[in-house]
Amino acid sequence: MRTTIVVLMLALLAACATPSQRNPLAEWVPSPNYNARKPVIIVLHATEQGSAEQSLRTLRTANRGGKVSAHYLIGDDGRIYQLVADGERAWHAGGGSWGAITDLNSASIGIEIDNEVGEAYTEAQIAALLRLLDDLTTRLDIPKTQVIGHSDLAPTRKRDPGSLFPWKQLAEAGYGRWPQGELRDPPAGFDPWLAMAAIGYPLQDRAAAVRAFHRHYRGQDDGENPDASFDAEDLRILYALNAMVGAVSP
Repeated sequence: MRTTIVVLMLALLAACATPSQRNPLAEWVPSPNYNARKPVIIVLHATEQGSAEQSLRTLRTANRGGKVSAHYLIGDDGRIYQLVADGERAWHAGGGSWGAITDLNSASIGIEIDNEVGEAYTEAQIAALLRLLDDLTTRLDIPKTQVIGHSDLAPTRKRDPGSLFPWKQLAEAGYGRWPQGELRDPPAGFDPWLAMAAIGYPLQDRAAAVRAFHRHYRGQDDGENPDASFDAEDLRILYALNAMVGAVSP
């Protein structure tokens, strides 16, 4: 009887184990020259659902576009939930790009925050987010500047985390990018579109890119305005940001 129980337990453990990635058609001759795929950027989202509980259900099943997930969810009260392991590919970003990264799901950690775009984020949420960002950037060696919003990478489709998200507060804690010091007018010949591309924004739809920029750096929502354009303050911000990434001389 004892032997039978042991055999059954071993069979159960084998069934629950992660399937081997070894190809049965090939002879396994392992090399030590590899490392695990690692995320290089963090994408912040707003759930735009009624509650953390509802979002947890959605992130473990599907929304109207199909199956979705994220690595983490932060509730109104600051509670942090993890749904997908850091080393696994969650389905949170969808189509879009940031700089040279075109498959954001494969290169990122996705953090959902329980929020209806247009409402303020809670102090508990931001405090929890800062703790989580400290952990992720330290433990996974992700550059602290590589924290962006969903609308930044997908400006034609997304608006989250929205114009009320406190990007400046995050930057003051060391995360993301925010213009530093006194803003100056750029020199003659400064090209704002090259500046946007240097930061990382996709430019297939330029008005949408400007709207995403305004949400992030101006705290304003242009809605679906097809004529969104840069003003003088935008140019000063872009010039300062490009100096930070080394695209122009400060």
